[in-house]
Amino acid sequence: MIDRRDFLKNFVAGGAAAFVFCRLPTFEVAAAPGQAVWAEDDNWAQVPEILKRIKAPVFPKRDFDIRRFGAVADGKTDCTDAIRKAVAECHKARGGRVIVPAGTFHTGAIHLISNVNLYVAEGATLKFSTNPARYLPVVFTRYEGTEVMSYSPLIYAFEQENVAVSGRGTLDGGASDENWWAWSRRRGSSASTPSLSSNSIRQLRELAERGAPVSERVFGAGHYLRPQFIQPYRCKNVLIEGVKIINSPMWEIHPVLSTNVTVRGVTISTHGPNNDGCDPESCRDVLIEDCYFDTGDDCIAVKSGRNADGRRLNVPAENIIIRNCTMKDGHGGITIGSEISGGVRNLFAEHCRLDSPHLDTALRIKNNAMRGGLLENLYFRNIEVGQVARAVITIDFNYEEGEKGQFTPVVRNFVVKDLKSGKSRRALDVQGFKRAPIYNLRLENCTFADAAESSIVRNVEGLTFRKVYVNGNLVEG
Repeated sequence: MIDRRDFLKNFVAGGAAAFVFCRLPTFEVAAAPGQAVWAEDDNWAQVPEILKRIKAPVFPKRDFDIRRFGAVADGKTDCTDAIRKAVAECHKARGGRVIVPAGTFHTGAIHLISNVNLYVAEGATLKFSTNPARYLPVVFTRYEGTEVMSYSPLIYAFEQENVAVSGRGTLDGGASDENWWAWSRRRGSSASTPSLSSNSIRQLRELAERGAPVSERVFGAGHYLRPQFIQPYRCKNVLIEGVKIINSPMWEIHPVLSTNVTVRGVTISTHGPNNDGCDPESCRDVLIEDCYFDTGDDCIAVKSGRNADGRRLNVPAENIIIRNCTMKDGHGGITIGSEISGGVRNLFAEHCRLDSPHLDTALRIKNNAMRGGLLENLYFRNIEVGQVARAVITIDFNYEEGEKGQFTPVVRNFVVKDLKSGKSRRALDVQGFKRAPIYNLRLENCTFADAAESSIVRNVEGLTFRKVYVNGNLVEG
């Protein structure tokens, strides 16, 4: 056993040097200035209270088959109006299910309203148009953490209560490199020309940074901001359950400023650019359970707004429970950030399995001095990692702009218990700033096997290991 405290006596406060203190790759540690603050016991006792508040909406036993309103299951006929009529009738009748039966139905944007459950039956496919005009007129939405008037998400609800997308069927966004995804790809024979979306994104961020009202941030035709797949915005009592989602333009499930959200038993398999699986943004009381993620970006990414816009709204993501999920390909498995300027608190993740050579990181925080935000009380337990391509646990303040900003990121109380990893490049890659260390990082009863390189821990105050093994070596302190 190697005692970290004895080893760290040799450090100079604030020193930038990194050291290896095991014969096999284990840790490189750079000392952080200031007195360590030790993490308190984690607070899983909060979880039952949070779960009491998270209740999936219940709908009356009334069904509205979209075929009654003119929908045809030939994969070609435009069923948008038929679906909208069914939604309106369901709402008018005080709620129920809008049934998409077996078959393939072609549609544009679907807007849900209160007390409507869009039920996609087993054997059914909702095939969404890839014509951007089908997602106009513009709606109030968020694009990568910034509010904007832009293309409607494929399935959208704004300021509604008791809404759901459920069933065992498939939602197919139809995205490919010939349509939506092409907007984000660099162009030209050498791929040196900026993407179509880059100018639109720059314009939107400039408007947000100078405080332009959302009514002046009008994008849509002539711009290239891809829509999300499912977005309940400022909604209460939301359920996304059972469906399979493929070929999304970008983020898959993106609840924003919503309360009491359940995402359960969903399968997401799509490898396009920015194809995050589930991104609860500035939401409160969220349960994500029994889901399967195989994505082109983060599997789950908790967010709360980007830069000035996130600080303007100043609404954290809070009381997030993630359990019994499986993550395959992606950038991060369970991720916080990077659009996290409003902060996050009280996140609990347990009994998840993450395993793929094409999954970069299992547990990931990405932040910088442009985002800022307070990220606290982040708890993980019973996490099984088969393999990841990079570090198992990453807390990175150097993401994108790094220290080039005036907004100090804060991470405190990050606790991991009972994690087992089979293969990775590193166990940890944890890097705060000298002026903004990471506070209270605890690992307990964790095993990291077959870590090819030494881990990196820089600028952390309150670091504790209890029964932590890296490549068979016990590291405690």
